[in-house]
Amino acid sequence: MPNSFRGLKQLFTYYSVQHMGRNQLQAFTNERLTIPMTNSNKTWRNQRSRKKSTSNNNKSNRKASDLDPRLLIKEASESTIKPYQSSKRIADLPIDQIIIERLIKKGYQQPTEIQEKTIQPLLEKKNILGIAQTGTGKTGAFLIPVLQQLLTNGKKKSYALVIVPTRELALQVSEEFKTMTQGLGLYSACFIGGTNINGNIRQLRNESHLVVATPGRLLDLTERKAIDLRKFNVLILDEFDRMLDMGFSRDVDRIINLMPNRKQTMLFSATLNKNQKNLIDQILNKYVSVKITSGESTTDQVKQEIVKVKSNEHRFETLIQLLKEGGFKRVIVFNETKHQVNKLCAKLNKVGIMAAQIQGNKSQNARQKALNDFKSGRARVLVATDVAGRGIDVSDVSHVINYQLPHTYDSYIHRIGRTGRAGKRGTALTFVNADNSYLN
Repeated sequence: MPNSFRGLKQLFTYYSVQHMGRNQLQAFTNERLTIPMTNSNKTWRNQRSRKKSTSNNNKSNRKASDLDPRLLIKEASESTIKPYQSSKRIADLPIDQIIIERLIKKGYQQPTEIQEKTIQPLLEKKNILGIAQTGTGKTGAFLIPVLQQLLTNGKKKSYALVIVPTRELALQVSEEFKTMTQGLGLYSACFIGGTNINGNIRQLRNESHLVVATPGRLLDLTERKAIDLRKFNVLILDEFDRMLDMGFSRDVDRIINLMPNRKQTMLFSATLNKNQKNLIDQILNKYVSVKITSGESTTDQVKQEIVKVKSNEHRFETLIQLLKEGGFKRVIVFNETKHQVNKLCAKLNKVGIMAAQIQGNKSQNARQKALNDFKSGRARVLVATDVAGRGIDVSDVSHVINYQLPHTYDSYIHRIGRTGRAGKRGTALTFVNADNSYLN
């Protein structure tokens, strides 16, 4: 283990961080640092930058992140962490007994906080904006009311449309619906990139009650006249903050314009970008806002640290040393580009650390196999681009490691949300160049 990781950790507490100058931060002398988060740290979020949109993996064409790494240091709560305990049971929800039985069979006992606070207004067919940390049951929060509405309205076909930003999240939502509706005569279809579009068109000949799709594939199908969005009454945007960013906002706008009979809209995410308020107001009319968290901060269940590295070689050596430590049992490592993910995964396997990868150049079958290997334990490390930051629901992820400094704080929140789920603790480490200007 490098000498820099030996010895006692130095703890630094800053009581008025927003008034500190850079020179005062030269106390950051350890390679791995821990600083209790104070309310004043929130002011640093204004220094976030937006990642440039580019498909070029050439390092010279990629803007270096200027995210302040001091934002990424936070102790987990010292108190015993307990999941939200509702006073209600699943059986107390105002839904049909047959749905309750399916939910109990799946292991539901009590609704989570986001579920308890959104199900009633959704059953009343109100529009909703729901904000809650990852791993808190947002998928169930919108699927349960949709199931109840389907049973109430006579199982109308082409009733609800769920739009998500990634293939993995689409598959997760579709699978959750299937397990909730076994034996109920309700069916879903999932349409994502990387699959055969002719197979999608054949599948659409038999209408489903719920359709889950990524924007690009859905628009391909509408252009081929394979699906008629005028039939749908309910629109759900899951991880809507990503759906409304520069990469997807035009697609979402086109989809909404193709849904003149939309009667209810639901927006759910773990983060809330204040710059998107006008877009949200255009999509949602007279909506109920349910914010379990602000959408602007990380969970208290994840201990967050930065690790200073001197060079790319030192970066990889440091990663190997960390992975050799006993507590790194199931780890997601995020890297910035597809090429970097592929290269890092190969290097890990070469030194005997079983790793799988998820990135855009991989086929859907390869991505699903990687995810299955990670879930089963055949691969201890999953290396991924941000595509895995949304919708990867893997239990007991011990650590999230950001191999490079993320470009945005929102991206960081979603990444580290892969650990510390369902009341458990987790750890997030972010590698930062030793010469980072914020730390000198």
